[in-house]
Amino acid sequence: MDTMFDTLLQLPLFQGLAQEDLTCILGKVKLHFTKHKAGETILKPETPCDRLVFILKGEVASSTSSADASYSFTEYFQAPYLIEPQSLFGMNTAYVSTYAAYSEVHTVSVSKAFVLNELFKYEIFRLNYMNIISNRAQNLNGRLWEKTTGELEQRISSFILTHIERPAGEKILKIKMEELAQVVNDTRMGVSKALNGMQEAGLLELHRGEIVIPEAKNLL
Repeated sequence: MDTMFDTLLQLPLFQGLAQEDLTCILGKVKLHFTKHKAGETILKPETPCDRLVFILKGEVASSTSSADASYSFTEYFQAPYLIEPQSLFGMNTAYVSTYAAYSEVHTVSVSKAFVLNELFKYEIFRLNYMNIISNRAQNLNGRLWEKTTGELEQRISSFILTHIERPAGEKILKIKMEELAQVVNDTRMGVSKALNGMQEAGLLELHRGEIVIPEAKNLL
């Protein structure tokens, strides 16, 4: 059975950190451990991001809505997972998405003040943090600049892939057909035909008011 040290050392920001350094860190900071029942909300959008929240155990559902709330995407992330490290700094230091426990979830959080005053003293922590932020920015930028053929099915796939954090795993898009037709610049009938073709190919599943993508990497 993994000890607390083993679990923490598996987290993205602590990987590569010596156990004696982690012992020193734990002696200085108060870690906040929390358990969440399935269905319980962990974080809401617009909540100030004044801490780093790590998912130690379980699976979370992350839901993000468009600015006008006309559509939303839901993704699922297994532990170990770090919630929105990019929201800790910058112009907008608030969470963007809603995070809910999909199964029983165990979390641990560290205050922003301790991150700044203590954790950033460790080079491996600083490098891990910069790599996480840089990889996210590069992945999203790469998807924005990918060449498309212009075919409707590819425009739909591109719309999905540019709105998700990870191009893998199950995703749920809640959107009206008229709204999707508008964002991909086509007719409702054309979008309906394209979606049915993609469903026949096993790329997605159509439900009332939502589109389920069983495996997002198949859209690449």
